[in-house]
Parts: sequence; C-alpha cells; structure tokens
Amino acid sequence: MANNTADHPPGNSTAEGGHDGDFGISMTDLRSLMELRSGEAVNKIRDSYGDVQGICRRLKTSPIEGLSGNPVDLEKRHTAFGKNFIPPKKPKTFLQLVWEALQDVTLIILEIAAIISLGLSFYHPPGGDSEACGQVAGGVEDEGEAQAGWIEGAAILFSVIIVVLVTAFNDWSKEKQFRGLQSRIEQEQKFTVIRKGQVIQIPVAEIVVGDIAQIKYGDLLPADGILIQGNDLKIDESSLTGESDQVRKSMEKDPMLLSGTHVMEGSGRMVVSAVGLNSQTGIIFTLLGAGENDEEKKVKKSKKQGPPENRNKAKTQDGIALEIQPLKSEEAAESEEKEEKEEAKPVKKVNVTKKEKSVLQGKLTRLAVQIGKAGLIMSAVTVIILILYFVIDTFAVQGRSWVAECTPIYIQYFVKFFIIGVTVLVVAVPEGLPLAVTISLAYSVKKMMKDNNLVRHLDACETMGNATAICSDKTGTLTMNRMTVVQAYIGDTHYKTVPEPDVIKPETLETLVNSISINSAYTTKILPPEKEGGLPRHVGNKTECALLGLVLDLKRDYQPIREEIPEEKMYKVYTFNSSRKSMSTVLKNADGGFRMYSKGASEIVLRKCSRILDAQGQPRVFKPKDRDEMVRKVIEPMACDGLRTICVAYRDFPAEAGEPNWDNENDILNELVCIAVVGIEDPVRPEVPEAIAKCQRAGITVRMVTGDNINTARAIATKCGILLPGEDFLCLEGKEFNQQIRNDKGEVEQERLDKVWPKLRVLARSSPTDKHTLVKGIIDSTVGETRQVVAVTGDGTNDGPALKKADVGFAMGIAGTDVAKEASDIILTDDNFTSIVKAVMWGRNVYDSISKFLQFQLTVNVVAVIVAFTGACITQDSPLKAVQMLWVNLIMDTLASLALATEPPTESLLLRKPYGRDKPLISRTMMKNILGHAVYQLVIIFTLLFAGENFFDIDSGRNAPLHSPPSEHYTIVFNVFVMMQLFNEINARKIHGERNVFEGVYRNPIFCSVVLGTFALQIIIVQFGGKPFSCTALTIDQWLWCVFIGVGELLWGQLISAIPTHHLKFLKEAGHGITKEEIPEEELTEGADEIDHAEMELRRGQILWFRGLNRIQTQMDVVYTFQTGQAAVPGALRRQPSVVSQHNDASAAKTLSSPTHVGLSSSSSLTNSAGAPPAAAAASSSTAGN
Repeated sequence: MANNTADHPPGNSTAEGGHDGDFGISMTDLRSLMELRSGEAVNKIRDSYGDVQGICRRLKTSPIEGLSGNPVDLEKRHTAFGKNFIPPKKPKTFLQLVWEALQDVTLIILEIAAIISLGLSFYHPPGGDSEACGQVAGGVEDEGEAQAGWIEGAAILFSVIIVVLVTAFNDWSKEKQFRGLQSRIEQEQKFTVIRKGQVIQIPVAEIVVGDIAQIKYGDLLPADGILIQGNDLKIDESSLTGESDQVRKSMEKDPMLLSGTHVMEGSGRMVVSAVGLNSQTGIIFTLLGAGENDEEKKVKKSKKQGPPENRNKAKTQDGIALEIQPLKSEEAAESEEKEEKEEAKPVKKVNVTKKEKSVLQGKLTRLAVQIGKAGLIMSAVTVIILILYFVIDTFAVQGRSWVAECTPIYIQYFVKFFIIGVTVLVVAVPEGLPLAVTISLAYSVKKMMKDNNLVRHLDACETMGNATAICSDKTGTLTMNRMTVVQAYIGDTHYKTVPEPDVIKPETLETLVNSISINSAYTTKILPPEKEGGLPRHVGNKTECALLGLVLDLKRDYQPIREEIPEEKMYKVYTFNSSRKSMSTVLKNADGGFRMYSKGASEIVLRKCSRILDAQGQPRVFKPKDRDEMVRKVIEPMACDGLRTICVAYRDFPAEAGEPNWDNENDILNELVCIAVVGIEDPVRPEVPEAIAKCQRAGITVRMVTGDNINTARAIATKCGILLPGEDFLCLEGKEFNQQIRNDKGEVEQERLDKVWPKLRVLARSSPTDKHTLVKGIIDSTVGETRQVVAVTGDGTNDGPALKKADVGFAMGIAGTDVAKEASDIILTDDNFTSIVKAVMWGRNVYDSISKFLQFQLTVNVVAVIVAFTGACITQDSPLKAVQMLWVNLIMDTLASLALATEPPTESLLLRKPYGRDKPLISRTMMKNILGHAVYQLVIIFTLLFAGENFFDIDSGRNAPLHSPPSEHYTIVFNVFVMMQLFNEINARKIHGERNVFEGVYRNPIFCSVVLGTFALQIIIVQFGGKPFSCTALTIDQWLWCVFIGVGELLWGQLISAIPTHHLKFLKEAGHGITKEEIPEEELTEGADEIDHAEMELRRGQILWFRGLNRIQTQMDVVYTFQTGQAAVPGALRRQPSVVSQHNDASAAKTLSSPTHVGLSSSSSLTNSAGAPPAAAAASSSTAGN
C-alpha cells in the first residue's frame, strides 16, 4: 500500500481514504506539508492544524507520552502511512551471474574454437582421397576413432561450463554474504523514541508515523518529522539540498526535520510525519525508481548531465542500488562532499581530498597488466609458429598442392593450433588472482566480525596491514568509558575521595545537586544493573553519568528534580559542542529573574567564574590569582593522577535587570559562581597496554589525540605505554600545536608539520580540525622512506573529516554517532583498542595470503606456458591438451585460491615491520622460489617429454596424427605436472623462506580438504577421463613414480630455501607500487598519487583486450577502472567507476571490493569537473565498462 502511493501521483491516495479515516490527517496531507520549508511550513501548520500539538492530536499521539506501542495500533499506522523501509535493489539471479561470467573474452574465444572444432569433426569430405592430403589423416587405427573427433570440442565446452558455474557461484555466495552483512548493520541501527512515556531504543525500521522521537547531537534522522521541542538545534541538510551551511531549527521559524539529514548540534523531540518511501529521501528514490532496472539508464543520464541537485539525487540512488552503503544511509556521498567543501575552505587550492586506490589493488593491477601482455604475446607466437611450420612442412617440404577436398582437414589443423594458442593464453592469464583477493577479503571480513571489527569497505581490511600510524581517541578506546567521580573540590576543601553529604553545607549541596540534575541531557540516566551484583548501567553521555553518580553517592536522587522541572520548562539550553566545551541550562524563576547552571572543562569554565562558594556556602570573590593558585593546587594534581576535571557553576540574572540577550554568549557565560570542581576517573582498559606494546613491536606508532587537558592525557598515555619513560617525545596542546605548524598568515605549512609529527605522541585539548590537520599532515608527508599509512579512531560527529581523510577510519560501535559510523571504514563493535590490533593482523594476513597465492600461481603459469610453447614448436602439438590445461587452470586458480587465501593469521605476523606502500608484491625470496621451482618442473617435464618413453618403456606420444587415441606417454607428463603443482601448493604456504612448510597446516581445514580433493579428482580424471581428457589409465608403478616426482618438489623446496637470497642480486622484484620518479613531471601536481600508473598504461589502448582478458573485471574490481580524462584537471581528480561496469558488477564485484567507497559516493560527475562534454564522457565510460 505504501508502494502504491509512492508509485502513483498523490491524487490517487483518495482511494485509501478508508485507511486514513482512522486518523485526522491523511498521508497526502502530510506529504504535501513536508514539502514546505521554514516560514511556509509554519504558516501552513498554523492555518490548517492550529499548531504541532494539533497534528499530534490528529495522529492520535501524545507529545509527552508518545504512542502506546500497542501492536494493533502500530499495524494500523503501517497500513495507513507505510513502513520505514526503502526496498533495496533486487540481487542478481544466478542466471544473470552465469551470463556475466560468460562475457569473458578468453572463454568466448575458446567456445568459438570448440564449436568450429565440433562442426568440422562431423564433416567428412566426400570421396577426398586421404592420401592426397598428406599425413593428415594417417595413423587412425579404425573408423571408430575418427568418429570420436567431436570429443575434444565437447570437452572444451564442458570445461568452459564448469569454469563459468564456479565463477558464478563464487559471485553469488559473495553477494549473499554481503547482503547478510548489510542486514546485520541495518538491524544494529537503533533510534530513541518515547512509547508509553518510556524512552526506548527501537530498530530504525520499526519507527511509525506518530512516534515521538528524541533527537540529539550526532544523529542521522531516520524519518521525516516536525519539531515539538528543541534546544539550540542545528541540522546539516546538505544531503538533500547540497547547501553546506547548517540550518537552525526552531518551533517558530523552521520546525521541519527531514530524513537523512544530520544533527550537528543540540537536541530535541519530533513527531514522525513520514517514513520509508514517503519521506523526503524515499520520494527521491521513487523518482529515481529505486530497485527498478529500466530506470537505470535514466540514472546514468542524470548522473552525467543533471544540474547539481539531480546529481546529488543520482548519487544517492546509486548508493542504495549498489548496496554499498551499509548503515542505512544513502547520504554518505553528500556528507562527504560537504566535508570536502569545508576542508577546502582554508586551503587556497581546490584540492578535493579522496582516498587513493588501495595499495594492494594498485600493485595487482600493474602485475596483471604485465602478465596479460606476456601471455598474449606468447600465445600469438605459438599460433604463428605452429601454422607456419605446418604450412612450410606440408606445402614446401612435401611439395603438395592445396586440394579443395582437403580444405576441411587443413582447417581442422588450423583450429587445433588456434585452440592450443588460446590454451596458452588461458593458462598465462591469472584469473585466479581476483578470485584469491576476493576470497581472502571475504573470509577475513567474516572472521573479523568475530573479532569485533565490522568492515564496511573491504579494502580497509587490507590497507590496515600496511598501517604505520594509529591516531587513537582516549575516551572509550584506550579507557573503559566507565566514568566515576573520585575526587572533588567543594567549599574550599580538596577531598581525595567522594565526601560524605553531611560535611558539605546544605545550601551548597542543594545547588550542586540541582545543577547536575537539571543541566544534563535528560536521556542520560543511571539504571540498576542487569545482573545481580553487577555495576549499575550508564545510559547516555558517560561524563554526565559520572556526575549523576556523584549525586547518588551524596545520598540524593536526581529523578524527582527532573520530574519537577521537565524539559519543557527549560527556558534556554546551550548544548555542549566542541567549540564551547561547556553546557548551560537557563531556568526562569518565579520572580521573573533567571538562573543559569553551567558545567564544562575546568580551565575553560573557571576563566568565566568571578566568584566561588566558600566553606560557608557563600559566594566570595574569585580573582585571576586565586584561579592560578587553584589550577596549581587542585586541577593539576588531579590531572596528573589521570583525572578529567569538570567545573560546575551557576549564575543568577536578577529580574530588575530585565531579560538578557541570550544570543550574546560571551556576556551570558561570564560572571559565573563556581560551585565545585570534580575529578572524574576513566580507568585504562586492562588489555590496552599489551595491545599498544604489540603495535610498537609491529612497527606501528600509536598517537593519542584527545580533548582532555595535557596532564590528564600525559598520565593516561604513560599508563597505556604510549609514552615510555626516558624517551624523547612530544606532548602538545592543540593551541601550541597550531602555533608550531602555521605560518604568520595562519596557513598550515607541511615543512613545519614535518618537524613536529615524527616525535608527537600526545595531542591534548585538540579540536576536530587539529585531528584532521594532523592526519592529513602525516599522510601528505614525504619525510621517511615510505608514505605513512594512517588509521584513525573517532566517535563524534566532528570526527567525520579526519575519519574520511585517514587511510582507514575506525568508528566506535557503542559510543559512536551515526555520522562518525557513516564516515568510517571499519566499525569497532566493542569500542576496544585491542580490536584495532586484530584488524592489523588480519590485514597483514590478507597481504600474505595473496602473496602465497601469487607465488604458487606464477610458478604454474611460467611452467605451463613454456611447456605448451616449446612443446608446440618442437612437436607440433602441445603436450598439455586444452582440456587438461583448463583443469590445471581450475585447480590452480579457483581451488588454490580457496586453499591459500583462507590461512588463519598468527601472532607472528605482528613481529615484522609493515610492508609500506611501495614494497613489491613479489619479493626477492618469492621470485627465488618461483624460478627455482619452475626450473625443477621444466627439467622434469622436458625429460619426460623427450625421454620418458625409454624411462617407462612405453610408446612415444610425440608427433601423433590428428584424432589419434591418447597415449600413456602424454598422460604421464600431464599427471606428473599436476602432482608437482599439488606438492608445490604446500611449499607456497610460506613466503618468507621458512623451513617448515607444514607448520599449522591442521589449523586450516580448507587447505587440507582442497589438496586431498584435488588429488582424488586427479586420480579419477587419469583413470577414467579417457578421450575427453586425452588420458589413458596408468599402472600403479607409474602412479607411484608420478607421486614420487611430486614429493621431490618438497625436498627441492628445502634446497631452494637454503640458498641465501641476498646473494641473488640479479633477481628482479615485481609488482611494485608506483614510485614518484616514474610519474612524468607535469602530473606531479596536487594529488599526484591519485593517477595510477597501471591505469595510464592501460589507457594507451590496451583497455579493451585487457579488460576482456581478465575475469578480473567481473570477479571484482581489482583493476579498479580506468576511465578517461582523469588527468584533465589536477584539482578535480575524482575517480568514478565506469557506469556500465558499475551496473554489471554492481552487486557481485563492487559490494565486496568497493575499492574506495568514495568511488561510488562521490561520482559527482567527474565529467563536469574535467570539462569534457557529457556525451563524450558517457561514451568513454561505456567503452571502458564493456
């Protein structure tokens, strides 16, 4: 029903009048009301409904008590107004995935060749004397064998089908996994509503029209609503309007709150007026046809040509259609854009910050290009040599003439040569690479869930392995975020423990208790423990919980005070934000005067105090020198114990003086009377010091960035082990940090920053901008051999820019606001620093898994290509047949990637330094292994090929005529080849030259089952494969020899690892990242590292064949797009996945590897910024896609 209304013009909703009849207002009325803004909306509400209360009455809800929560009522509301759910795009069916897998060029070539071969095998030339055609048909024992010519073609087709099904199944399971992750993230997103007078949290999808929702700083609004009561509310509506200025919301001026917007400041309550497809975000989706395929083309158009606003919408649409924005927000795109605008303001250049392609992907792209080129050349040469040899031999040497009858037979030969060439290509191109990456990442992500890491962007997991620096928050990450007041300074006395209530003057106590109870968010509460004997539960802001805990320790209760003064009675509230660092609440007294309660960071609030309550409870003058003494005697000692100090104060405005100007904050927050200063302890998590020590051993620098004062920060950093005694490190306050890094004009200078950050360990009293400056400075720095890879943790709304700028952003799952989660790559579900260390371990493991697979895969490729090539040139026939090659390819690619990519990580991964961005994928040690094993395998294979018949005393299989039966000789060659690969797979488990390759093998059941399974299948293929696999059954002796030669691989591996690598200087490394020197001068402008060199190579014309050749495109975007025009405007370097491929791989590929989430969200039309005409851009991106 909700859908009907969404799909038809609103006029139709009269039809549903029956449903809406129960409520005094229909969905159409609400929809038209929500389309109005500010003044218009206020007038409309006043004219039609009297006031917001009138709307609440018509929606049968109470602004104070909320809904009853009665299931019948909720169901009625669902029927009348729809559910708060925007249906995602339908996943691709298995058949669609099969169809996509079939698009692979190599497979298409094979299919065509196989079909031609099939057709020719059924065509027998009439009466053509076979003798006339030379030895072509000679040697066929009997008619039956000649009839079996079709088998090879059929077998090739069959193996192509297997490969396609495996690929499609992988994609499908990947998609399924991702959707599972998606729904888990969505279920975890809850929102606070009031039902039956109780404040409860419910999943976002269960919100109904008429609910009273509580909104606070950092929320992402889940539905449209109308404000009932607000304090100092500011909303960032850029996701819908594109305007980056924050909008003030108030009952009088602009009460309309829209779904998908972010609360940047303040708090309040709203009545929900539209949900799901009827909310503003939902309406945009409906316009864009969310989940309807026929609309996709329009979306593409709007993406290219629309005015800015449509572009925003198109982005939004894409976000959901591709299902890559976990956390139900489609606005990541826009919030990001806004942050970029903000970042760009102070800087003169228009430098759009954007994460680069992940390190691994850059390296893999280059490697794949190189291998692809080599394979293509080899296969072309093979075909040319075969054809030339045949033509010269038949027509020149034997001097025959081309006879019409013989044409089909000759063509059959040519087709056979062509198939051999394609086979060489199939083996040369490592299409298992993307699969290995995908499997490894998917496996890691699944396992990381158990380690409390919820990965939102797959490549974050791999980037984490390269991390060299972690900038961590203090509260909640390094500490337990369970705050308690342990010291207090009240009435001229410094109490080292919480005092008994009777030692404090009753008037002072009264003021203190009132101040704490009233001047705090009413959502903050202390609830009884869940389990008997447990600790009381802290709900809401943890610092406020500590203060409320103090009230309870003083044997008083805050609840009755709050009931006496509900939020409606508060005259004005200045909510806490990062610039104020304090919170104040104003009450109107009976005599017409006002009283304001304040609390905040002690050094800030004390500066505003001109009096203080003495031991008698009377205010006495508090001069600057008294303040300095207090800082020295009270605040610093508390801070040195690692306590956070909070000052509680009040101020009276007498009635005679009239009402002050509340907007002039500086005058209001002044002349305060200090009631007390309390020291709040937040104990360090017991497991953190050990985790930080692990990081330091692993070559990762941990820095603490906190809003606390410097003494507290230093004390906690020492407890954690971030600061080690006797070492030369910097601890700076935000102000001092800024003085050191900015020049006279106030601009940040990289050279100055480079002097500071290497030694900086603690940044205290820092603002979010400082955090962002630090992260950006470390990332952009060129000091040191390699570029730093920085991880950042954050929980507040204002941490968004820093989380986005960092290579990996961690948001807190418990304490984090929606905005922070939205900007992050990984969500820590337990807010614990140790989980970050686990993420590092998994990241390094991904990198190693891929290197293991590469080492194995490349050995196979080198050997198979050389064997096929030389064999073909010398014996006119590849020793390894097409079908056998496909089988080798299947085990080596698909199964091996499964086996090697799922190795569980070990603690030993944390004992080495990070690889860094330009460490090659294939180290010297690996190159030594690859070449060493290739030599062994080639020697064995060629020995068997040219002398095997004597050794095993069998007939030679060389120079067999067309369609002759499979020989024992070639079967043995094939079998030995596979056995050597199997045992080499065990060698590949270690890439750093370790001796014991079996270490921990039982910890990886997948590996064991793959190796044994492959072995079993090989036995079946050889013994029963027959003609399709060109095999004959072998005797037990021959089998034992094959296995023995295979085991030789393990012994040979020991021999290779005994050769010290450092003597082998001639070995080249491969798969480097990009170094700065390789980039032509004119491109070294802003964001030079954004232009990936592999992509530039590709752009020079190999786009088409390379894209096709590699199933890399469909498997996942390891080759992460090369669209045109990238270098056109250096400032506007934004990468946008080519639209077509986006829709092809939308779910399968992207979901898993959305290599930079920015790629999707900020597709804000590269074309417009690069100044290319939209049509051209559209064309170019579609060529890249296909």
